[in-house]
Amino acid sequence: MNNTWHQQIMRVQYKDTDQMGVVHHANYVSLFEVGRTEWMRNAGFAYSKMESMGLLLPVVDLNINFIKPGRYDDVIAMFTKVSEFSKVRLQFDYEARRIGDASSFSTQLPPSGQIDAPHGELLASGTTLHTWVNQEWKPARIDRVAPEVYALLQSEEFSK
Repeated sequence: MNNTWHQQIMRVQYKDTDQMGVVHHANYVSLFEVGRTEWMRNAGFAYSKMESMGLLLPVVDLNINFIKPGRYDDVIAMFTKVSEFSKVRLQFDYEARRIGDASSFSTQLPPSGQIDAPHGELLASGTTLHTWVNQEWKPARIDRVAPEVYALLQSEEFSK
């Protein structure tokens, strides 16, 4: 699969922290979703486009490994890539990494985009597994329903 990651840079918001002042563990699921959504948009098939084609991509499995706590006002990068795919499934890998704190960045965040390798201090990593389904929640083969998406996933841009 593709060795290129999509990096989405954001700042940890106060609302995402708990009484201990760290990112609440459940909020990493939302961070993963931001990474996945922006990966898909960057690849040219945003969720809205998929839904207009009658496709849904529900999560069927989620794994998270917590390494270090993220804290309020940290600047983090959510790194996302597709690690496996078939005609009916798609797996994303994620790494949430601290790339700065309130004192090391101005109010301007660095740009998001494609990057060869994650950098920064690893906070959490994980995966989500998805299956393509139609509007009736029946399995859908991406090669039949959206052959251009399947071709993109098979392209050199997304292969080793």
